[in-house]
Amino acid sequence: MWRWLRSALGRLRGAPAAMERAVVRCVPSEPKLGLSLVLPNGDARHMQRDPAEPLGRVLARIAANAARSPGKTAKKSKKAQAKNGPAEEKAREVPTVRLFSRDGEAVGEEVPNALAWQDGAVLQVGEARYRVERNPPALTELRLPRSLLAGFPVCPKVGAEFAAPQNCLFRWYREQRPAPGGDGPTWVEAATERVFTPSNALVGLRLKLHCTPGDGTQRYGQPCEVESSGPVEAGPGTCTFDPRHLYTRKVCGDGSVRTVSYNILADTYAHTEFSRTVLYPYCAPYALDIDYRQNLLKKELAGYSADLICLQEVDKSIFVDSLAPALDAFGLEGLFKIKKKQYEGLATFYRRDKFSLLTQHDIAFSEALLSNPLHKELSDKLAKYPLVQEKVLQRSSVLQVSVLQSTTDVSRKICVANTHLYWHPKGENIRLIQIAVALSHIKHVACDLYPSIPVIFCGDFNTTPSSGTYSFIRSGGIAEDHEDWLSNGEEERCNMSLSHPFKLLSACGEPAYTNYVGGFHGCLDYIFIDRNALEVEQVIPLPSHEEVTTHQALPSVSHPSDHIALICDLKWK
Repeated sequence: MWRWLRSALGRLRGAPAAMERAVVRCVPSEPKLGLSLVLPNGDARHMQRDPAEPLGRVLARIAANAARSPGKTAKKSKKAQAKNGPAEEKAREVPTVRLFSRDGEAVGEEVPNALAWQDGAVLQVGEARYRVERNPPALTELRLPRSLLAGFPVCPKVGAEFAAPQNCLFRWYREQRPAPGGDGPTWVEAATERVFTPSNALVGLRLKLHCTPGDGTQRYGQPCEVESSGPVEAGPGTCTFDPRHLYTRKVCGDGSVRTVSYNILADTYAHTEFSRTVLYPYCAPYALDIDYRQNLLKKELAGYSADLICLQEVDKSIFVDSLAPALDAFGLEGLFKIKKKQYEGLATFYRRDKFSLLTQHDIAFSEALLSNPLHKELSDKLAKYPLVQEKVLQRSSVLQVSVLQSTTDVSRKICVANTHLYWHPKGENIRLIQIAVALSHIKHVACDLYPSIPVIFCGDFNTTPSSGTYSFIRSGGIAEDHEDWLSNGEEERCNMSLSHPFKLLSACGEPAYTNYVGGFHGCLDYIFIDRNALEVEQVIPLPSHEEVTTHQALPSVSHPSDHIALICDLKWK
C-alpha cells in the first residue's frame, strides 16, 4: 500500500494548478484509509487514517499541516525570518479546510472517513481546491516479453489495481534510428491495440508501450511506459500451425464449442542438458529456449480461436507471467493446477463471453486415494498390491475439473476435465489406477453434483489406442485378467476389474501420432467427449507428416512442443 501511495504522491507533484488531486485509497480488506495530496505550502503528505474516524479529525490535521512552514522554509535563518515577519505569520495562519460532495454540499464533520471521501468530492484548503480521486485506476506492473519476433504477437503483462487490462488504453511506438550525429533514437507511433504484432520492417528496432489504466467507467489513471529490452528479431517463417489457422479464423457460434488439448512441453524439462543432448539433439538450442517457444505458443493458441483450451506441462511461472496475460488479451480466462512437488501442472482456459466458471473440483490422484471416501473401494483393492500402491502414491499426477455454464443459456452446463497421466512406457498398470480415480471423480461431479451434464475430458494420457487404459475409457470396463495389469512384470501384477458409467468417444479419432520425437512417435493425447450429449462438428487436420518432419522431429524452430495440439469443434446434441 505504501508503494501505491508514494507513486500516487509522485504523480500529484506534477498535477495541473487549476484543480489539484487528492488521492484516496480505501479498500475494505485494509485497516487504514490512505490520503495523499500536496498542500498549498508545497508539503507532500501521506496520511493513514481509521476508516471509521470522523471526518472532522482529518480536516483538522490537514489544516494544522497546511499552517506549518514547509521544510526548507523552516531552515531559513532567524535574520530572514525577522525580515519576512508579517509574511511568515500570515503563512502560519490556520486555513479553513472543508470537504464538499459532488453535489456541492458540505460533508458533515461527523461522517466516517470511509463514507466521506467519495470519488468526485472537492476538498478545499484555504483558497486551494482538490478533486478527490477515490481508488483511481493504477498500474502495478507493465512488462514486455524478452523475446520479440516479427510476425508474432507481443502480449504485455499488465498488472492493474482498480482497473482491468481490457479497459486500459495502449499506444505502441517503434524505434526510429537516429540520424548520423543525432542524440539518440526517437519513437514513432505504430499501433493502439492491446496486442501488437511487429512486421518484418521492424526487425532490428526496439518497441515502446505507453499504457493508461482504465476501469471501464471513463476513469483513467496515470500512464506508464516500458521499452523492450532488445530489438525485434526475424521470425522462423511458416510454422506447423499456420495452415491449421486457416480452419480457425473465427470463433464458433453459440451452439458450438471449439476445444483444444495440448501438451506444451514444460521449460523445466526442455532446458536441461539431457533434453538438448539426448531427447532433442536435432533441435536448435535457441528453439528450446522458453522465450523463443513462448512466441510460437502464443501465436499458435491465439490463432485457434478456441472456446476451451486444456494444456499440460505448464510451468507455473509461464502461466502467471506469459500465457494467462496473453490469452486474457484474446478473451480467455485461465485456471491452473500445479502437480505435487513440481514446477509444472495443468491449465484450463475458457472463453469469457461464452462461459462462466461455476465450480472447481481439482484433485491429486494420490491424495484422493488416501483420503476421499469416494475411492475407498479402489483403495482397498489396491492395498492388496503394496508395490503398485507405493508407486501410485508416489506419483505427482493431478486432475483438473471445472464446471462451466453457458453465458447465453444458463441451462447448459459442462464438465471440463484435464489431466496428464504417468509417463513410463511400462506403467500401464499405474495409468489404469489413475484413470479409474479420474473417472470416479468426474462421475461424482457430472452425475452427483450436477446430474447429467456433458463431459469433455482432455489430456496427455500417455497411452496408445491399443492399450488397456484407452480401451477402459472407451468401453467403460476392464477385466481383471487384462494383460496391462502385468505391464511391468509379474512382480507388479495387480489384477482387478474396473468400470465407469460414461459413454466416451475420442473426438479426434486415433491419429497416427500426437507425439513425435527422435526415438518415438505415437498417439498419446485425446479429447474424450460424452457421446450421449455431444457430437463432433469438425476436426482440425493435424500437420502433414512432411510438415512435422521438416526439421527431423519435434520440437523444432517452427513448432514449440514435442506434442501436437488436438482441435475439434463440438456441439450439443
